[in-house]
Amino acid sequence: MPSDRISKLLDDIRLLDTERFELVQTLRKIILGLDSSITEEVKYGGILFSAEKPFCGIFSYAKHVSLEFGAGASLPDKFKVLEGEGKLRRHIKLSSAQDIAEKHVGEYLLLALRASPVS
Repeated sequence: MPSDRISKLLDDIRLLDTERFELVQTLRKIILGLDSSITEEVKYGGILFSAEKPFCGIFSYAKHVSLEFGAGASLPDKFKVLEGEGKLRRHIKLSSAQDIAEKHVGEYLLLALRASPVS
């Protein structure tokens, strides 16, 4: 069950754009289903997911949802979908639920989770 802060953020997203809300909810379900130890919290205007330490986050913008990886620069980018050029972070822009499969989100989430220790 999401915390009050998460519920409030999700309500705000739903009021602004139901399609982005559904995309965020789908991503949350996938991420939380990876391992029972994964927790979520509102931080930096989005939802951060941790397995002992943060490994990804979901951020909703005006025209897309961004799945962000704090240590994304160290992830192998087999499908060439990671964006960003900073020293550490990378993200995947998603505009529809179809993008989740087309951009191989599940594989990137597993890579990010494996790079983070799980209790």
